[in-house]
Amino acid sequence: MNVLVLSTMVPFVRGGAEELCDHLVRNLRLQGVEAEAMRVPFSWEPAENLVEEMLVARSLNIVNVDRLIPLKFPAYLAPHPNKVPWLLHQYRQAYDLFDAGQSNIEATPRGEALRGMIRTADDQAFRESRRIFTLSPTGADRLRRYNGFSAELLPQPLNDPELFPGGEAEGYVLASGRVGHGKRQHLLVRALRHAPGLRLVVAGPPDRPEDADHLRRLAAAEGVEDRLTLDLRFLPRAELARLVNGATAVAYLPFDEDSVGYVTMEAFHAGKPVVSATDAGGVLEIVRDGETGVVCDPSPEALGAALSALAAEPARAARLGRNARALLDSRGITWPDTIERLLA
Repeated sequence: MNVLVLSTMVPFVRGGAEELCDHLVRNLRLQGVEAEAMRVPFSWEPAENLVEEMLVARSLNIVNVDRLIPLKFPAYLAPHPNKVPWLLHQYRQAYDLFDAGQSNIEATPRGEALRGMIRTADDQAFRESRRIFTLSPTGADRLRRYNGFSAELLPQPLNDPELFPGGEAEGYVLASGRVGHGKRQHLLVRALRHAPGLRLVVAGPPDRPEDADHLRRLAAAEGVEDRLTLDLRFLPRAELARLVNGATAVAYLPFDEDSVGYVTMEAFHAGKPVVSATDAGGVLEIVRDGETGVVCDPSPEALGAALSALAAEPARAARLGRNARALLDSRGITWPDTIERLLA
């Protein structure tokens, strides 16, 4: 069987979706499948160009492929008779992020027309699909609510688990992963004012240079530069793992995330509790307040209090971290089982 994994690529932006694409192809090959990855160049700015981006994807002529596994918008628009999307997410700015006032699509007649075109194209692509998988109930609910399609749950396995054995806490909270407005690292920087003595490390690639500049300016304005480390780049896996293994806790605050997130999974495997927010979406499947981490309101004051409490109670943090590792292990999600379902 020849399998093509189709995704998108924003130049010089890399995060969990790119990691999943690479590891999916790698594990398909380990199962004896002929597999390749192809990424379609993509940009979400300006929003008016999304129509052209959709036309490019829709015009792809994919041959010599027995099964197509597209991952993201607009890649899943590509036609193929044996298409099985593993839907990481749609273009959320046309759906829930628009409703939340966090979209680059304007609330104007032209914007409504664009949203209508995206939804129409999505609906056609999903009708053509033999099956649809999503990473979490959050993604499945969004698909059902906005498009009227059902999906099967297929969470992603953790990549390179051997890199995250855990270790002694070195007295800092880590916020890893992509840096941008939707991941809300800015709330953590502001929370430092309400968490005296706490050290925060933000480590990950910014979506845009402006996102990095914003954090630097915010740290200066809040007067917390002496307790904040900004390592704003794509970290090699070994460097990222060292930071996770040495953290007291990991903070992850996405807005309505489509999955539990690699940041959460890496922290749990290392036996570290995760601090998250009440509106974090799929993350809350496994980040449970008082059991495997702390869940609080997405405000600097609440986050500061939560982080301070964990830092002041290392025994409690360690206990939550042990629970987190046990919960992750109990899920039993493996790459061989995942591949079997994708190819069934």
